[in-house]
Amino acid sequence: MAETDTMTHFDDDTEPVETEPPRGVRGRRTALIACAVVVVAAVAVVGALGLGGGEEKGPSAPPRAGSVVPVTRTTLTERTDVDGQLGFGTEIPLPVKATGTVTWLPQQGATVERGDTLLRVDDRPVVLLYGSMPMYRDLGLTAPATASTSTSTSNSNSEADAGSAEAGKADGGTGAAPAASPSPTTGTGTGTGGDAGAGAGTPAPLTGMDVLQFETSLASLGYTGFTVDEKFTDATARAVKRWQKSLGLAETGTVGVGDVIYSAGKVRIGQPGARLGAAVGENTLTYTGTARKVVVNASAAEASWAVRGTVVGITLPDGKSVKGEVASVGRQASTPEGGSAEGESGAGAATLPVTITIADQRSVGRLESGPVTVEYVGREVKDVLSVPVAALVALAEGGHGLETEEGRFVAVRTGLFADGNVQVSGSGVREGMKVRIPE
Repeated sequence: MAETDTMTHFDDDTEPVETEPPRGVRGRRTALIACAVVVVAAVAVVGALGLGGGEEKGPSAPPRAGSVVPVTRTTLTERTDVDGQLGFGTEIPLPVKATGTVTWLPQQGATVERGDTLLRVDDRPVVLLYGSMPMYRDLGLTAPATASTSTSTSNSNSEADAGSAEAGKADGGTGAAPAASPSPTTGTGTGTGGDAGAGAGTPAPLTGMDVLQFETSLASLGYTGFTVDEKFTDATARAVKRWQKSLGLAETGTVGVGDVIYSAGKVRIGQPGARLGAAVGENTLTYTGTARKVVVNASAAEASWAVRGTVVGITLPDGKSVKGEVASVGRQASTPEGGSAEGESGAGAATLPVTITIADQRSVGRLESGPVTVEYVGREVKDVLSVPVAALVALAEGGHGLETEEGRFVAVRTGLFADGNVQVSGSGVREGMKVRIPE
């Protein structure tokens, strides 16, 4: 059959009707359109990056998303945490000089103040007084140097002589009166009653700093009527008798070496070292101070922070933070069993005991013991430029840099890292410049 040509006629006012192109033609048209889109997109990217050949420079590369922060000048402080233990400190044996049998002991944890009984030995109270000098001798009026008596010896001195059975012991057991100024109440051997000096057979007052310490405490307890000084006079003896009467003791006017124990302040009773009915020994009773403190076993190799007077932060078991101060640092390092004594850090390393006091005891609340965290300052740099650590970026050529707000990168040198910030320096970094923290 012969092929027939088909012709299509259009009127002038009639729109042409599209006919479906052959399959091959339609594929080529789609490919051309896709190529055109790619070319346009590429041109747009080139223009945006400023890589075109036009004379005008295009905009800078778009910076990465993230917040912008300024470079600041500040002081950076490196802080380190160590573990500590809240408590009342190390228990210390009380220097009990009384001899005999323990007949009463206070409860562990009890607080004893000036004038209170620490324990009873042979049912005789041993009383706490305040002072720094230990009790080392009996305190009382000394015995006469000779058997003769003065015709003008006052009644008060006669009373003191009769009541001071152990007066000779106060001077080492010799019975001789020490060289000292006479008491205002002591008459002369000539019967004049003046203050010129003590005659033969007239007791002279015991003198010393221990007398001053005792009289200070005695007066603080309300037993007065004497001059608080370094002389134990008959007026002091009369006050001692009133004090002894309140304690249920024989009114001798003499204080025995075992009747009193001194401490710097009130004490907290620790673990007893003896039972009732046992003989008094060196560890009969222990004590601590009443103020809560923290003890840290600091690494001997890293204990440079532990200097007396250093202020530290303490986080209590309940999460509350309080201030503390280094009060003392042990001088002898200890090593846990199986550890190394060479002082390297880590488990088993040698440690030094560091005692930290807490001035505001009320801030601790009712806590008496428990684990705590102690924060101290390790290193500190002042007046340096710093940025958040998150602002640092790694440079392709090595090292660190900062990305400016305009998208440029500036190389920097890093220093101390502390509290989420880092010390930075370099010719391209200055205070106040804006840098970006990338997301």
